[in-house]
Amino acid sequence: MMILEAKNVKKVYTSRFGRNHVQALADVNFSVEKGEYVAIMGESGSGKTTLLNILAALDKPTSGEILLNGQSIVSIKEKEISMFRRENLGFVFQDFNLLDTFSIQDNIFLPLVLSGKTYDDMSPLLKPIAKKLGIEEILHKFPYEVSGGQKQRAAVARALITNPQLILADEPTGALDSHSTEGLLHIFTEINNDGQTILMVTHSTKAASHANRVLFIKDGAVFHQLYKGGKSNEEMYQMISNTLNVIATGGVHHE
Repeated sequence: MMILEAKNVKKVYTSRFGRNHVQALADVNFSVEKGEYVAIMGESGSGKTTLLNILAALDKPTSGEILLNGQSIVSIKEKEISMFRRENLGFVFQDFNLLDTFSIQDNIFLPLVLSGKTYDDMSPLLKPIAKKLGIEEILHKFPYEVSGGQKQRAAVARALITNPQLILADEPTGALDSHSTEGLLHIFTEINNDGQTILMVTHSTKAASHANRVLFIKDGAVFHQLYKGGKSNEEMYQMISNTLNVIATGGVHHE
């Protein structure tokens, strides 16, 4: 079952007086099935951040269509978009986006509070997630009191607690050391094995090698994709590296 579809997505940025046009996305087409774990890669300026912002309903395409469970997210009214994001999407960012004046627990609860849930509703939802992510001990601490890896686990918990259709992760390992990166990628694999659909934008070949499929964006369009199948993370890492070399040298990819 398709959970996400991008059809002929184009994005052109026009300067203030309309003199300059920059095409960030040329013609993006892809779909994500429920339960998939997909990584999106591409060189800086390839359009992957623009694409993520459009998928997150933070920006609108110039033309084309984005469907989440068959519903067009492009045509959602401005005043309904925040609620749509809260109810359907979970976000994990490179810089965690935690509020320093809130405890870890209150940061995790925030999307539910904004949806009008009570503490009695929220508390039972947190326990299994905190246990799975190994953050039970830090729930009453503040973000500045915990490590980067713990902050990112808290951010993952905040993304999961609304039971989203889709988790969108933007460079989730970008601010982490190698040990914390390993831990986070293990968590992503576990929550994907539990059925959570994940779409991750990353520069990291290591992070992408944990995904089931990697889409490569070049010049604002999908250039190539790799499927993991039964391959190991190490084999996937090598295939991704080879593809990135082809892109960097301007070559044409042959199947």
